[in-house]
Amino acid sequence: MTELNIPKTQRGLICDEVGSALKVREIPVPEPGPDELLVKIHFSGVCHSDMHIWLGEVPIKFPSPPAVGGHEGSGVVVKIGENVTNFKVGDRAGVKWINGTCLNCDKCKLGFEESCASTLTTGGTRNGTFQEYALIKASEAPHIPDNVDMAKVAPVLCAGLTVYRALKDTNVRAGQIVAITGAGGGLGSMAIQYAKAMGMRVLALDIGPEKEKHCKKLGAEFFVDPTVEANVVEKVLTLTKGGPHGVVHIATSEKPLEDAFKYVRTRGTIVIVSLPKDATLVTDIFSLVLRVITIKGSYVGSRADMDEAIDFFARGLIDIPIEIYALEDIPKVYDRLHKGDIRGRIVIDLSK
Repeated sequence: MTELNIPKTQRGLICDEVGSALKVREIPVPEPGPDELLVKIHFSGVCHSDMHIWLGEVPIKFPSPPAVGGHEGSGVVVKIGENVTNFKVGDRAGVKWINGTCLNCDKCKLGFEESCASTLTTGGTRNGTFQEYALIKASEAPHIPDNVDMAKVAPVLCAGLTVYRALKDTNVRAGQIVAITGAGGGLGSMAIQYAKAMGMRVLALDIGPEKEKHCKKLGAEFFVDPTVEANVVEKVLTLTKGGPHGVVHIATSEKPLEDAFKYVRTRGTIVIVSLPKDATLVTDIFSLVLRVITIKGSYVGSRADMDEAIDFFARGLIDIPIEIYALEDIPKVYDRLHKGDIRGRIVIDLSK
């Protein structure tokens, strides 16, 4: 193995059991396997999923204690396994949610490796990016171009990838309209920009004048606040002259999804991204069939999607609003996420 100077221990944000207090402690630096990279994490995004996993609110296996969350890491490769050929020490690399797959099942062969039954997940089945050094299979690690901001690119590794793939899944073409629920939050802020970069017209749905200002600044053409409209469905149909051609559902509640079934254009597609706790899907089957509506779930994205999402960012088409915090501040960040008062993305600085 080739390597740089690496300490024996590192700082990590530790969770000893589901819902327990989060504490920064010294833990061992992991050793990469033959096909893995050890990445010194400079920045890590904070995702809603990190909070849900910590609280045990999603059916995802919790890492063995001491557990480390996080799955949006950007950094530099400091050690490589003996079989690694696509990276060298000193390269910039990302550590994302999909950390490794079998590469041999039918899903992997078809380019849907995120659906592999043998998936390793960062901050899920293995320790994540809320530590100074993290592991990832070299086959899953994206290269980060030298010209990009390492702090701002970190959220692209999950949030950007997720909304980019969801937008592709709507099959909305350039010039057509896509509606984005929860558009003023972290995922929505990125979805608006990716949609614009892909040539789509954007209708943003969220609450409050500040969210409207934020969404329109990012490129939304239309904005609807469900709390001030007497009839959200009629408002959307009027603004879009017949309904958006697709919907990306990011809002963390069920009502916006129920409305989307009514206002999406006939033969349109609704893509569900968010995971509201204990949510169920209820719709009018007759209308669904008669109007030929497609409903899809969308889960992160493939390695090819990751490269494309980073390329959009590297070309200056995506400018992510971020706030930078320290590792110790993550509990405060979770509190803000729970209250829904974050418009962009939170990034943790581990580079110092």
